[in-house]
Amino acid sequence: MSGGRPFDLAVRGGRAVLPDGEAVVDIGVRDGLIAAIGRDLGPASRDLDARDRLVLPGGVDTHCHMDQPPWDGMATADDLASGTLSALCGGTTTVVPFAMQLRGASLAAAAADYHAKAAAKAHIDYNFHLILGDPTPEALDRDLPRLVAEGCTSIKIYMTYEGLKLDDGELLRVLDAARALGVLAMVHAENDACVRWLTEKLVGAGLTAMRHHAVSRPALGDREAAFRAIALSEIVEVPILVAHVSAAGVVEEIRRAQARGVPILAETCPQYLYLSSADLDRPGLEGAKCVCTPPPRTAVDQAAVLEGLRDGTLSIFSSDHSPWLFIDKLRHGGGFHTVPNGLPGIETRLALLFSDAVRGGHLSLADFVERTSTAPARIFGLAPRKGLLAVGSDADIVLWDPERAVTITNALLHHANDHTPYEGRAVRGWPVTTIAAGEVLWHEGRVTSRPGRGRFVPAGLPVRPADRPQSWLR
Repeated sequence: MSGGRPFDLAVRGGRAVLPDGEAVVDIGVRDGLIAAIGRDLGPASRDLDARDRLVLPGGVDTHCHMDQPPWDGMATADDLASGTLSALCGGTTTVVPFAMQLRGASLAAAAADYHAKAAAKAHIDYNFHLILGDPTPEALDRDLPRLVAEGCTSIKIYMTYEGLKLDDGELLRVLDAARALGVLAMVHAENDACVRWLTEKLVGAGLTAMRHHAVSRPALGDREAAFRAIALSEIVEVPILVAHVSAAGVVEEIRRAQARGVPILAETCPQYLYLSSADLDRPGLEGAKCVCTPPPRTAVDQAAVLEGLRDGTLSIFSSDHSPWLFIDKLRHGGGFHTVPNGLPGIETRLALLFSDAVRGGHLSLADFVERTSTAPARIFGLAPRKGLLAVGSDADIVLWDPERAVTITNALLHHANDHTPYEGRAVRGWPVTTIAAGEVLWHEGRVTSRPGRGRFVPAGLPVRPADRPQSWLR
């Protein structure tokens, strides 16, 4: 110990997943950072007994929607206070939500608004993706370079949704700006014309039940859009990340591109493993709880997505937490085409994957940490500060009880939503202690956090294609 000063906190005797493998160790924390990792560390002001616990780096969720501006008169159920509280109780210690610029609005003003909200509300550390809904010269040439210099080094672009979608010419201009600045573009890849045409045909025929949501947004349309986004990125010679992959065909397109050396990254989310199109057909309007975009798909797609997550084709497992109150879904729920798209999942993301994929033998514990923490931190420029247990990294540490049996209910969760689509689902393995920057914020059912304690963490630039090592995608 430096100067013989005791650690502020010591996590003792847990089985930790470290960058070079698993080991039973103590972790000493000082001034919010991991100061030492080893056996029989010296005294600390506070000890946590981690025997019979897994000790993992805090989760990093790089796809979540909180505190977004009202959409058609509605706002997301979670603001940055309740959303980040829910995250930390689920074992996540860093989030990257979206600062959304709508058509006709200022990108700089959107980012400033989110900074102000997060500074007052966030329980845990954060960065922002910049949604470019209106790529004007002012946004691309003035606002974006300044925001990148301030540490927001990722953007998101949409190929669908009124008020957000970009045509191919706009996509090329934005990707060119991303290349010039060295930032990473996330792409929501759906064929907008296909969605609009099918929705019009279905509604015209009176086919508005929730199950038709999946019909209106077919997997083939996602595959075409993903292929087009990849092709445009190849033309511009810039990496992209294909967001929320739901379909086997999209996994195949990404794998084909990666096989020929194209720097394509991708993520998937819990709803594409643990919900299916059959859930849209739940009795009454219960299927509205499972309406998200892209929609949940078939068992064949679920298997392909899981294999893509297993073999690394899909680098990141994020939540796409986008919670809408069920009462709002019902109020606007005359049919699938009027129900707000999105569902909650930030608190259940890690437990679902741990229970099903780790305990089920599909992912190793190291793979679980890689997909949910290390890879998102690395890809979005937050490592080594975030995403791993290493001396000098932030002391973001989660203790898991790998045998804890939990039945998910909405009453158990800490979001501000009135439902979870995973109501009644049994899982085994649960995060029981969350430590962020050396502070114990969640321990055995008790929250000791406070809004506004989270900090903005500036992100570094992702690796450029010309400079990337061959292992960059993995």
